Amino acid sequence: MYLNKTIQNILIVFSLLLLVFACKDEDDSQEGIIPNVYVNFFIQPDGIDFIPVGNWKYYDYEGYRGVLIYRIDQFNFNAFERTCPYDPDEESAIVEVDQSGILLIDSCCMSQYSILDGMPAGGPSNLPLKQYFTDYDGTTLQVYNSP
Repeated sequence: MYLNKTIQNILIVFSLLLLVFACKDEDDSQEGIIPNVYVNFFIQPDGIDFIPVGNWKYYDYEGYRGVLIYRIDQFNFNAFERTCPYDPDEESAIVEVDQSGILLIDSCCMSQYSILDGMPAGGPSNLPLKQYFTDYDGTTLQVYNSP
């Protein structure tokens, strides 16, 4: 009898824990999924597409709503989707580099992201920017989304 009561109590506690962790806060569910589009393009960051170290450049016709390429150092680059993950269905939800050159801001929802890693730095968004793969051979930079 005591064993059955203990098992019942354990099941009740387990069920309550499942409910608590399964329920999402309304603030956690507002962020959407950026549609996955084929990305595979090449640029010459030391040539015609010049991007100095510590600088960036937009490629508006790549990705879902554009790609931003940031040059970390001589050989390393980050490539981020410009669509803000907070509300990707909103056409104006596009991040732009602010005057400081270190934050990307969506003027629609005011979410802020670090240009160094795409992580949220302020505003309502909890998700980082979508990042693309980059390969640099010393002359040509490939940006793509399928390894």
